[in-house]
Amino acid sequence: MRRLRLLHTEASCGWGGQELRVLSEAQGLLARGHEVSLAAPAESRIFTEAIRRGIPAAALPIARKGIAGVFSLRTLLQERRVELVNAHSSTDAWLVAIARMGLRGAPPMVRTRHISAPIPRNRLTGWLYRSATAHVITTGEALRMQVVRETGVPAARVTSVPTGIELSRFKPGSPGSARASLGLPTGAFLVIIVATLRSWKGHSDLIDAIARLPHTHLAIVGDGPGRDKIRHQIEASKLQNRVVLAGQQEDVVPWMQSADVLALPSYANEGIPQALMQAMACGLPVVTTDIGAIGEIVHDGVEGLLVPRRNVEALAQAIDRLRIDSDLRSRLGAAGLAQAQTKFSLDLMLDRVESLFVSVLA
Repeated sequence: MRRLRLLHTEASCGWGGQELRVLSEAQGLLARGHEVSLAAPAESRIFTEAIRRGIPAAALPIARKGIAGVFSLRTLLQERRVELVNAHSSTDAWLVAIARMGLRGAPPMVRTRHISAPIPRNRLTGWLYRSATAHVITTGEALRMQVVRETGVPAARVTSVPTGIELSRFKPGSPGSARASLGLPTGAFLVIIVATLRSWKGHSDLIDAIARLPHTHLAIVGDGPGRDKIRHQIEASKLQNRVVLAGQQEDVVPWMQSADVLALPSYANEGIPQALMQAMACGLPVVTTDIGAIGEIVHDGVEGLLVPRRNVEALAQAIDRLRIDSDLRSRLGAAGLAQAQTKFSLDLMLDRVESLFVSVLA
């Protein structure tokens, strides 16, 4: 496959699965010999992480829509002779679309849509998707059909490419050893959630569910804007002895390996959360909701248990069912692990996006 000159753009200053996918995709394609760079706001964590990981990155004023972002992108496209731009958020997609206008030899834009939030149905958004964008990538088939339905883009120009994970890192381990290294109680039934602390990830519902389960402990891994609210809820529920607020962790593998179950009771916006895929690769059964494209990898009673969104009682019952039934935990964990090993690899994701980029340029 010929060498490609690619630019990823990301306007987000947040930190979560979307930003991690952008970085892993960029790193993977760099390792395959392509010329890959990233444009992001100087104040964003993804910019700092890109530099740390050896990904060429340009700090541009693209956190908000504005003329400075348009001209900086236009200059970058010309200087680096970019062949294709992969935009990852709404703001940078708009800026790239405008920067391309009137630019001689303007590279095509591919838009990756990571979440299932509603898409505005208006004439300008229709132009962005149908005319300014050469192809749309989604992280799940449900999101693909949403894009087709809500934007009118032909189905042939929308492709689902689920996120790949490093199976050499995310794999089953010794729960006892992991708990000892993290200072977690060795004899407790432990539920874990790994997610940015945003309201729609369902942390509040999960804490309420744990309050109903006196024999269950919870580890909350991640950081974000909801941190103070979650801490206050833990204190108000008097759960400090059973809930660990672990914060952001550079390596979540030992946390996954220490747990009995991963719970992710999201109620909006999801594609296919990487935390679910990572947990399954570690052999963990999962309790989650059928939001976005989650139902494409978690089938109720097969790889995990699906519960209705915003239903604390159902969530508590599903967790306690897994606490009581160790055979069910083992069966669900084994099925999830088998699926992860065949469908979730990083190489599979890279093969798909690489081929798609080549086809767009052809």
